[in-house]
Amino acid sequence: MKNMLTYREAFVAMQSFLEKYYEETSSDDVGSLLGELSFDIWQDGSTGDPASWGEWIECVEKVKKETS
Repeated sequence: MKNMLTYREAFVAMQSFLEKYYEETSSDDVGSLLGELSFDIWQDGSTGDPASWGEWIECVEKVKKETS
């Protein structure tokens, strides 16, 4: 049985992964990326940065197509 994540859960998991990597490496590039990606996903599903969220959805859809 597959444990599926929502788009929001996958996004939060990706942020968490990058934060852990940043803590271990102090990479300026990763720190900058985290700064650009740090926006809230509100209860209604909207975000503080709709453009980045749209890019995230496109990436998820691409991976879903390639792996199905």
